[in-house]
Amino acid sequence: MTIYQINVKTAFLNGELKEEVYVSQPEGFVDPDHLTHVYRLKKALYGLKQAPRAWYDTLSRFFLDNKFSKGAVDPTLLTRKTGKHIILVQIYVDDIIFFSIDPKACDIFSNEMSSKFQMSMMGQMSFFLGLQVSHNPKGIFINQSKFALEILKKFGMDSCDLVDTPMVDRLKLEEDPLGIPVDQT
Repeated sequence: MTIYQINVKTAFLNGELKEEVYVSQPEGFVDPDHLTHVYRLKKALYGLKQAPRAWYDTLSRFFLDNKFSKGAVDPTLLTRKTGKHIILVQIYVDDIIFFSIDPKACDIFSNEMSSKFQMSMMGQMSFFLGLQVSHNPKGIFINQSKFALEILKKFGMDSCDLVDTPMVDRLKLEEDPLGIPVDQT
C-alpha cells in the first residue's frame, strides 16, 4: 500500500465567489481615463477574506460530484467505494494525500483531479504537514526529526554531544520535603 501526495497549484484562485466582490484597480493596471473605477472579481484571490471558504466549497463540490462521501467526524476526510475497493482522501487546504489498496483507483483519482485543477503530483508521501513519513515492509512511520534539528539549531544546541535519553539512567528521584508545587508548563 502506498500513500500518495498531490498539491493543488494556486488553489485559492479556483474558488468561486458566492457574492459580488469589488477591488480597487491594482498598481500597474490603473486605467488613466477611469481612475475611480473598480474591478468585479469572478473568482477568489489570495488575500481575500472569502478565498479559503470559496476554495473549500469548490473542492467539496468537486468531490461530491465525483461520488465521494465526507467523513461524519472529519469533513476533510473523504471516501469513495467502487465495488470492493475504497479510496481514502485527506485534504489540508491545497495539500492532499490519498491511498487505496487498488492502484487503479489511485490513478483514476489522480486523473480526475488533474482534469479539474492544476496539480503537482508529488508521488509517494514523504513529508506532510511537518511530519516526515517513511514507508517500509514493516509499515508506515512518522517522525519530526527535521523539526527537532531546526529547534536544536535555533537554540545553538546542534553541536552538543548526543545521548540516548534526556537524563541519567536509573536515577533515584527524591520527594521535595517542603512540598513546593512545581509549574509543569
